[in-house]
Amino acid sequence: MSKKLIIGMFGFGVVGQGLYDIIKTKNLNLEIKKFVIKNANKQRSLPADLFTTDAEVILNDPEINTVVELIDDADAAFQITKRALESGKNVVSANKKMIATHLEELADIQQNHGTSLLYEGAVCGSIPIIRNLEEYYDNELLHSVSGIFNGSSNYILSKVFNENQNYDEALKKAQELGFAETDPTLDVGGYDPKYKLAIVASHAYGIYVNPDSILNLGIDKLGVQDIRFAREKDFKIKLIPLAKEIENNRVVLYVLPKFITKDNILSNVENENNGVLVKAAFADEQFFYGKGAGGHPTGSAVLSDITALRYDYRYEYKKHLNAGQVQYTTDYELKVYLRYADEALLDQISFNSISERFYGEDFKYVIGHIKLQEIIDKRNIIHQDGNFLAEIL
Repeated sequence: MSKKLIIGMFGFGVVGQGLYDIIKTKNLNLEIKKFVIKNANKQRSLPADLFTTDAEVILNDPEINTVVELIDDADAAFQITKRALESGKNVVSANKKMIATHLEELADIQQNHGTSLLYEGAVCGSIPIIRNLEEYYDNELLHSVSGIFNGSSNYILSKVFNENQNYDEALKKAQELGFAETDPTLDVGGYDPKYKLAIVASHAYGIYVNPDSILNLGIDKLGVQDIRFAREKDFKIKLIPLAKEIENNRVVLYVLPKFITKDNILSNVENENNGVLVKAAFADEQFFYGKGAGGHPTGSAVLSDITALRYDYRYEYKKHLNAGQVQYTTDYELKVYLRYADEALLDQISFNSISERFYGEDFKYVIGHIKLQEIIDKRNIIHQDGNFLAEIL
């Protein structure tokens, strides 16, 4: 017999509304008692007495046993989540930045207070990758987890390569459709997939990595020359995060644009869809595909977590129990394409080797092998206007 959940929800935006739309079609053993929102004057589709701007109404209500956190502010989300867990309330969150930044502390709070924090909706929309890493792959040796974790940047790249739109046109369309924000840096700069990658790595390898230490370069410097290069070589460009175990129990993590061949399974993930590719020692290669953006896809993942709480489900963080020897590293060599504007740039960057140089009328590039740490150290000069770096797979 499942227990009844009395829910207090923070936020009633795209995901919150999408979640409510799904809940009202189901006969579930739960009740949403109160919503906390920022703007009390905004027109709502539900009765006004369900809404408040006072967080304490939910946090201090002993009848509310479940908090659903769906706000954008990562710092405020952390304070809400921490207080709720410490007061004995379970929490479901979709805030990837908050979770990635504070995951170790939040895991300890759950352990100390016997509460549960679930966050499937924070990673790849409707794709149940966290639950699969926790349950299906709990005793598996994972070689790598990679994929397309950000629907906004993938939508833009799809329009560029499939419909010959330029980057600015595709970005504007993504903003009009609500896939990208007015300030799209979080998506096109690779920050959003970086936060998701940190969460995935925790469940895949049992490590806590501060997302600030993970390299992320996005597609915001993508130029017509890079698109032309990709087409000439029969490549597509995708923004791909990677978690990969290498020799000596070390794990490498980074987010980079990548030139991939058209027979790569990720090349067929288009528009706002996401795809997660898991390579394992025993299960071999498996692929998860689904909607990565939108209120209903993310709302469905949030609802899955909510309903799991009716049966007292918790992440067990099993990989962390045996992860004493696993270490995060940036000592890893990549093959990259670097389009650059200033010839002096190459004097400031240490390539291990360069296999190709090109000097054209409108652009220059090199292809070579370079250490991940070197890219991190020289990130600011590499990512200046006129430059674009991508890995070649």
